Amino acid sequence: MTSVTADAANNSRGTARPRRPRPLLRRPRPAHLPALVGTACALIGLLDITAAISPRFRHTRMHALTEAMPGALEPVTAALAICAGVLLLLLAHGLRRRKRRAWTAAVVSLPAGALAQLLYRHSLLGALLSLILCALLLRHRGEFAALPDPRSRWRALAAFLLLGTLSVTLGLAVVDAHPGQVIGRPGVADRLRHALFGLVGLEGPVDYTGRASWTVGYSLGALGLLTAATTLYLALRPEQPAARLSRDDEIRLRQLLQQHGDRDSLGHFALRRDKSVLFSPSGKAAVCYRVVGGVMLATGDPLGDSEAWPGAIERFMEQARLHAWTPAVMGCSETGAQVWTRETGLDALELGDEAIVHVADFTLSGRAMRNVRQMVKRIERGGHRTRVRRAADLCPEEMERIRRAAANWRGTDTERGFSMALGRIGDPADADCVIATAHRNADQGNETGPHGDLTAVLHFVPWGTDGMSLELMRRDRSAAPGLNELLIVAALQAAPGLGVQRVSLNFAMFRSALARGERLGAGPVLRGWCRLLVFLSRWFQIESLYKFNAKFQPRWEPRFLIFPSSRDLPRIAFAAMRAEGFLPPLIRRPFVRTTARPRTRPYLQGHEVRTRTRS
Repeated sequence: MTSVTADAANNSRGTARPRRPRPLLRRPRPAHLPALVGTACALIGLLDITAAISPRFRHTRMHALTEAMPGALEPVTAALAICAGVLLLLLAHGLRRRKRRAWTAAVVSLPAGALAQLLYRHSLLGALLSLILCALLLRHRGEFAALPDPRSRWRALAAFLLLGTLSVTLGLAVVDAHPGQVIGRPGVADRLRHALFGLVGLEGPVDYTGRASWTVGYSLGALGLLTAATTLYLALRPEQPAARLSRDDEIRLRQLLQQHGDRDSLGHFALRRDKSVLFSPSGKAAVCYRVVGGVMLATGDPLGDSEAWPGAIERFMEQARLHAWTPAVMGCSETGAQVWTRETGLDALELGDEAIVHVADFTLSGRAMRNVRQMVKRIERGGHRTRVRRAADLCPEEMERIRRAAANWRGTDTERGFSMALGRIGDPADADCVIATAHRNADQGNETGPHGDLTAVLHFVPWGTDGMSLELMRRDRSAAPGLNELLIVAALQAAPGLGVQRVSLNFAMFRSALARGERLGAGPVLRGWCRLLVFLSRWFQIESLYKFNAKFQPRWEPRFLIFPSSRDLPRIAFAAMRAEGFLPPLIRRPFVRTTARPRTRPYLQGHEVRTRTRS
C-alpha cells in the first residue's frame, strides 16, 4: 500500500517516468553457456573431421551439384573441412574458459566449416549447425572476455608435438579413406610414408585414381600447413612469461611479515620467488599465488592486517574472473577459511592438520616419548652430534656445503614443495632462518662422506618473532635412521636460546581421517577411507608424515582447501600435485639443470639489492 501511494504521489507531481518494457530478447546470461558452447564446438569439429575423412558421410542427392563444380573445388573443401575441424577441437577448451582469442578464432572457423559442410559433405544440416553456433557466439560475445594466460615460447613445442601427432594420425586416416580408388596394395610403411610426405607437400608412394589423389594431397598439405603455421605463430609471438616476485614486492611482503607475521605459520612461504602477488587497495594485505593449468592457487592465509584481507581477496577473485582461472586456496587456517568463504562464497574442505609443538611443553621424559628418547640416545651413542644456528651465523663455505648436500640428498630430479616450502637455502635475505645439522664424530672412527662429516639437515623459516616453521628435512640415505628425530629434538631444545617459543612441524594430510579410522568402533565407511589412505601412502607421504609428527606429541591445527565447486576438485588436485612437484611438468625445457649450480642473481639484503654467486 505504501509503494502504491508513493507512486501515485510521484505521478501527480509529474516526476515519475513511465517504465520501458523489457525487450523479449534480453535474458539473463546463463553461467553455463561457455561450457555448452565449448562442447558443441568440439562436436562440430569432430563432425567436420569425419566428413573430410570418410566419403560415406557425404550426401549423394547433391551429386549433380558436385559434377557442376570445378575439379579442384572438392579437394579444397575437403582440406578446409579437416582444418576447420582440428581448429574447433583445439578451441573448445578455450571457449569453455571464456577466452576472447578462442572466441575470435571460433567465429572465423565456424563459417569456414559450414562452407566445407555444404560444398564437400553436401549437408545443409551440418552447415546450419555451424552457423547457428556462430550466431550464438556473436549474440553472447560479452561472455567471452577472459584475458589470455601467461605464455612462453615453450608452448610452441607443446603445440608442435600435439598437432604433429594429431596430423600424422589423421593423415593415415585420410590415406585409407579411399580404398576403392587406390592403385595396387600398398603396405603400412608405404601409407605412413605417404602421410608424412604429404604433410610437407611431397608426393608419396601411394597412387589413386580420379580426384582422390587431389583430395588426399590437399588434405595432407592443409594439415601440415596448419601444424607449421600454429607452431610458428606460437614461437614468434611476444613472450609473456609467468610473473615472478619482484624485488619491490618482496620488500613490501617482508614489511607485512614484520608487522603481522605471527598470525600464520605459513606466512614466510609467501616469499617464494616463483609466485605472483596481489595487494589490497590500501596495501595492508596481500595474497600470493601461482597459476598452474588454469587454476589460480593461493597458499596459506592472506598476509597483513586481517581488516584488509577482504580487499586483497577481492583483487584475487577479480584477477581470476578476468582470466577465467579457477580460484583455489591451499592450506589456509580456520580463520582464513572463514574469511575466504564469507567474502567469496566459495566452499571449504578440511585438507589435513599442521603439527605445532610449544617449546615450553616439550620434554623427552614420560612413557609417550620413550621411542623418541631411545632413538635419540642410540644415534648419539653411534657417534653423531648436532648444531642449531641461525643462517647468518654460518660461514659461506659451510653454507655452500649444506646447500649442495641438500640438493644431492633430494632423491628426485625436481624440487618438491610449494604451499609449505621456500625453495631456497642460504639466501642472505633469509638470514634469520634456522639451520639444524647433524655431524659424524671423526674421533670415534666414523668415515666422512662426500659432504664431509655432514649427515642430515633441517631448515626452519621464521614464524613471526617467536616461532619457526620446518621447511626442509634431508638426510644422507646411507646414514643410520633416526637422524631427523635427533635434529627435531635438538632444534626444540635449542629453541629457547634462539627466542623461539613455538615450532611448526610437517603437515599431515587427512590426519583426522587416519586417526578416527584407527579408533575402536569406527564405522565401515571411515575404515574404508582409512584403508584407501594407507594404500595411497605407498606413493605419497600420508600415513608416514602423520605417524612421524605424532611422535612429538604436537597440537594439531586444521588446514583447509578453498574451492568453487565439487566438479572443480579433480582439476584443482591435479594442479596442486603439479605445483608441489608430485607430477612432472607437461613439457620439460631442454638444457635446464635439475641440480644446483653456481650462478649469479640478485638477492635482497635488508632493503638493498646486491649480487653474489649462489647455488
